[in-house]
Amino acid sequence: MTSLTPAHLYPVLLLAASNVFMTIAWYGHLKFKGTALPVVILASWGIAFIEYCLAVPANRMGHQVYSAAELKTIQEVITLLVFAGFSVFYLGEKLTPNHAIGFTLICAGAWFVFQGRG
Repeated sequence: MTSLTPAHLYPVLLLAASNVFMTIAWYGHLKFKGTALPVVILASWGIAFIEYCLAVPANRMGHQVYSAAELKTIQEVITLLVFAGFSVFYLGEKLTPNHAIGFTLICAGAWFVFQGRG
């Protein structure tokens, strides 16, 4: 097993932070249904710019220790975690057992991506 170094940790932390911004950009406007679509599109672009400022360095740094497939897998698992929390705590939606099962299966797939890595 590879030891957890800053080179392994920093990209994950940056991807987590970037995903918070992307989730807000994509779904935050759902609480503002009365706001005109062009306004929420522009606001979302502004928020997404911050996401890109975090995600691009995360992937650049991360590719030194992770493959592109591993980076994408890390990002997808983070997306599930961030989205689940966002949908419950910000949007007030409930996660069902079917959501939990589906998310668990996706995480199981992520586990396979990291098996046999050198």
